[in-house]
Amino acid sequence: MGGLAALSPAARAADSELARNGGFEAGLDGWSCTAGSGAVVSSPVHGGTKALQATPAGSDNAKCAQTITVKPNSAYTLSGWVRGSYVYLGVTGTGTGTTDGHAWTQSAPDWQKLSKTFTTGATTTSVTVYTHGWYGTPAYQADDLSLYGPGGAPVETPATPTGLTAGSPTSTSVPLSWPAVAGATSYRIYRGGAAVGTATGTSYTATGLTPSTAYSFQVSAVNSAGESARSAAVTATTTSGGGGGGGELPARALVGYLHASFANGSGYTRMADVPDSWDVINLAFGEPTSVTSGDIRFNLCPATECPTVESPADFKAAIKAKQAAGKKVLISIGGQNGQVQLATTAARDAFVSSVSKIIDEYGLDGLDIDFEGHSLSLQNGDTDFRNPTSPVIVNLIQAVKTLKAKYGAKFVLTMAPETFFVQLGHQFYGSGPWGGQDPRAGAYLPVIHALRDDLTLLHVQDYNSGPIMGLDNQYHSMGGADFHIAMTDMLLAGFPVAGNSERFFPGLRPEQVAIGLPASTQAGNGHTSPAEVNKALDCLTKKQNCGTYQTHGTWSSLRGLMTWSINWDRFNQWEFSRNFDAYKWS
Repeated sequence: MGGLAALSPAARAADSELARNGGFEAGLDGWSCTAGSGAVVSSPVHGGTKALQATPAGSDNAKCAQTITVKPNSAYTLSGWVRGSYVYLGVTGTGTGTTDGHAWTQSAPDWQKLSKTFTTGATTTSVTVYTHGWYGTPAYQADDLSLYGPGGAPVETPATPTGLTAGSPTSTSVPLSWPAVAGATSYRIYRGGAAVGTATGTSYTATGLTPSTAYSFQVSAVNSAGESARSAAVTATTTSGGGGGGGELPARALVGYLHASFANGSGYTRMADVPDSWDVINLAFGEPTSVTSGDIRFNLCPATECPTVESPADFKAAIKAKQAAGKKVLISIGGQNGQVQLATTAARDAFVSSVSKIIDEYGLDGLDIDFEGHSLSLQNGDTDFRNPTSPVIVNLIQAVKTLKAKYGAKFVLTMAPETFFVQLGHQFYGSGPWGGQDPRAGAYLPVIHALRDDLTLLHVQDYNSGPIMGLDNQYHSMGGADFHIAMTDMLLAGFPVAGNSERFFPGLRPEQVAIGLPASTQAGNGHTSPAEVNKALDCLTKKQNCGTYQTHGTWSSLRGLMTWSINWDRFNQWEFSRNFDAYKWS
């Protein structure tokens, strides 16, 4: 009773509900969830017709939060209903003096109320209320979240942003930045007068643009009171691009790896015996003399291991014959056993010199980068794929640019990373902002991004992969059409890196992308039947047979397919290449 008496009638009258959309009846309006972990469901609910459901994954605890304006030196009650295991409801303050804290439940098989009271400090004008689960636990639900107390000063519409600038464009994207505006909680970006995106920070990358085209951009500032006027417009023109050479590739290309330096269960295949179905033939593999030397060597399989191996002269003659027929032959560097770490400039220079010797000796058309294992990783603090600082990343980019400059526009550059190094970057990038994550996660992204205007083809290995979260915030598993649809759509639409919308990886052009698959069940985990391969192609290029995943475009100019390997396809009676040849692209 004494506590109640301490609140005057005037103070009690000023108290009100401050949480916006606490019942989630308006979806996630007002709430922000980490790494796309939150969604609104219609069952189970505590009140009304909707509730929040959030799913922890990996090192993400599925935190959903809202920042609310409050008064200094004032008492508040935070409450809400939750359901699940290890569910937290808490508050943090943006000023000093706030009594931060949380309430939680270890187990709530049905709806359980959590509450927390706190008093703001002398300078506190806003607090962030949140709910989250715990690592490795199933999804939790939350509903009817409330913050009750005196409201803060009325929010005013923010001022018009000034100083909008455009950075260096690529052929398909333009980076934008501007100074922060006081009171703004987000920014709206306009292109040609139409809204095209939002950002919570002061930068944004416009993607999906046409090469050699001028674009006009504006930005406005937004908060709960409304939207400001738009800034003065800036104009930027995308580069000509061109995809890094390889323009002589057919509109639909079949890419395959030829076991040229080793034998395995599939048997040796001579270069002259590779069928005409194959448009790009990657020689597997060029490998380093040591992990850190950068000195790459390539030799034909020894006769003791491959009794049917052709002579070097016949091998080179067969390469020339393939090229005369319009085919491209590349040296592929790395593979499962060829770890390459260009940790020093000396290794970088040795890489350029030794790869050049291989290309020149065999008269090759270019280079395939198939770095796997521990070849690429990000150092602690290297968190922005647009500006990498890790030596193995920086040196590889510089080495490839040097090779591209040496051989010119017709130089063919392809890459075959695993999903761990590319699409996983949607959730996790390097060791993360606090360390502790696998530093290899997403480590190919800075390489692809820096070389996107030199890149002929990216064919991510959609095999030997764990489940990967797609743009629909659902996990997809290899072996069926769904996996290839979701993984390829991510490459073409682009995605926020580590869930950060301010660090958006721009999508590639469809003609720069092929789907990587194993040729047979013996070639790798995740073999996909021809029928499922065709479903994936139907969905991506025609928006047909898509299943539950909805693509972010109709990618009619998708380049084609890659497989590991030509040898295994031969072992499997050419099932993979025959299906590619028979597929009706339109």
